[in-house]
Amino acid sequence: MNYRVFKDRTEAAEELAEEIKGYLTSIGISEGTVESKSLIVLAIPRGGVITGDVVASRLRCDMDIIVSRKIGAEYNSELAIGALLPDGTYFINERIANMLNTSQVYIDNQVKMQKKEIERRLIEFRGDKEYGNRLNGRIVILVDDGIATGSTIIAAARWIKEKHNCKRLIIAVPVAPATNDTIDKLDEIADKVIILSIVREFYAVGQFYENFDQVEDKEVKEIMKKYIKP
Repeated sequence: MNYRVFKDRTEAAEELAEEIKGYLTSIGISEGTVESKSLIVLAIPRGGVITGDVVASRLRCDMDIIVSRKIGAEYNSELAIGALLPDGTYFINERIANMLNTSQVYIDNQVKMQKKEIERRLIEFRGDKEYGNRLNGRIVILVDDGIATGSTIIAAARWIKEKHNCKRLIIAVPVAPATNDTIDKLDEIADKVIILSIVREFYAVGQFYENFDQVEDKEVKEIMKKYIKP
C-alpha cells in the first residue's frame, strides 16, 4: 500500500481545513476580513456533511448542502452516466451514454425519479428545496469526503457556477483518483481545486479511511440544525 489512509472523516477534514486556510491566506482572505464573512461551505450528503461541518467550524463560516444524484446506467446502476441537480438540471456523460446506447426515455425516467429523491432530502435536511440568493456573491467551498467517479461533484460544481453568481468556487476533498479526467474537469470549472491525496490505486473512497461508517439521515439533520435556522 503506497497511499495515505485517514483515521476517519474528521481527521481528513481537519487537514483539509488547514489547506483551505492556507489557500485563502495566499489570496488575502484571513479570518476577520470582510471577504471571510462571505465564505460558505457547501457539502454533498451524506458523508460530505461530516467533512463540511468540520471545515465550516474551522473556518468559522456558514454551511449548507447540495444534493446531487447520480444517474446510473440502465443495466449497472453503480456506473454513472450523469448526475441531476436540485432544479432539475442534469448533465450526461455523452461518451458513456452513447457507448451504452442509452435512450432518452430512460434518462427522462431517471431524472423524474431522482428529482423526487433530491427534493425529499433537501426538505428533510434543510427544510427547504429553494436556495434563493444564498450563494450569490459568496466564496463557495464545495466539499465531499472523497471523489470516486466524479459525476456528482462535477455536476454540483457546474450548477454552482452556471446557476448562482458566486464570487469564487473552491472545491476541496481529501482524496481522488488520478486515473480519470475528473480533476481536469474540476480545474476547468472551479477557481481552485484542493485535494490532499491523488491516488492511482483507487477502488473506492472507503479504502482511504480506517473508519468509514455509513452516515445516517439523523446525523445529517442534527448537523444541519446548527446552520439552517427555522
